[in-house]
Amino acid sequence: MTLSPLPTITLTDHFATLADRYDVVFCDVWGVVHNGVTPFAAACDALARFRANGGTVVLLTNAPRKNEVVIGFLDRLGVPRDAWDAVVTSGDVARAEIAARRQESVFHIGPPQDDSVFREFDVRFASLEEADYAVCSGLFDDTSETPEDYRELLTRMKARDLFMVCANPDRVVERGDVLVYCAGAIADLYAELGGGVLFSGKPHRPIYRRALAAAEKLRGASVAREKVLAIGDSVRTDLTGADGFGIDCLFVTAGIHAGDVGGRETVDAEALAAMFSTAGMLPAAVTRKLAW
Repeated sequence: MTLSPLPTITLTDHFATLADRYDVVFCDVWGVVHNGVTPFAAACDALARFRANGGTVVLLTNAPRKNEVVIGFLDRLGVPRDAWDAVVTSGDVARAEIAARRQESVFHIGPPQDDSVFREFDVRFASLEEADYAVCSGLFDDTSETPEDYRELLTRMKARDLFMVCANPDRVVERGDVLVYCAGAIADLYAELGGGVLFSGKPHRPIYRRALAAAEKLRGASVAREKVLAIGDSVRTDLTGADGFGIDCLFVTAGIHAGDVGGRETVDAEALAAMFSTAGMLPAAVTRKLAW
């Protein structure tokens, strides 16, 4: 839809003001529930209260790993189990594509800790020059590299017309107070070079279909889209994904867009309105941080 230059935005400090409209929440993880280092207690409490009132929470993440690996990380980080019912990952969706290509050899772009995306498939790894397709789960070293460091490698891939599965469409994610590049930034550059890419996570529909199926299984009944709320901090993934799937979105400003809209502790309403106007989408409501 086309928005006016400065759309009217519903601001709230409390999830409770709109929670009773919904039966199911699809909640982003990095930037909303934790920052990769510390869990956000208020956000975890808000999700737990929503569940206590009969709601179902599916954590929806572009992590390029099996959901059981993400669950283990959440446990170690200290995110309480009563804050969620299920976890659906971009890695889960990517694994379905990898399974369909189990007879093909793969060139993996990403760190060793992402190897769980290949687990149980007896995948044959190969060099760029010999592989049948590629899977990008991240940068080899996201502490020092940028997407530009991959331009030469991606140019060689394009010369072979290798198809890429992007196991994490996020371009950046918060790690503590630092933004680090993700697989989506590599995949976007490959697409710009003319390479073919399948994006397995948000904002693309397959991960939302999987999350809705998980919620309906938990609730034992079908769930209407108007009873589902997405919560997230990214225009590109969370807001765009919710809009494309036909569900509402509660947008969190103290995440990856904090620098664009006034900082983590304040919200510049005019900058926020301009951002949504440029995106052509408007969330159901906006909150600084998720809290009940």
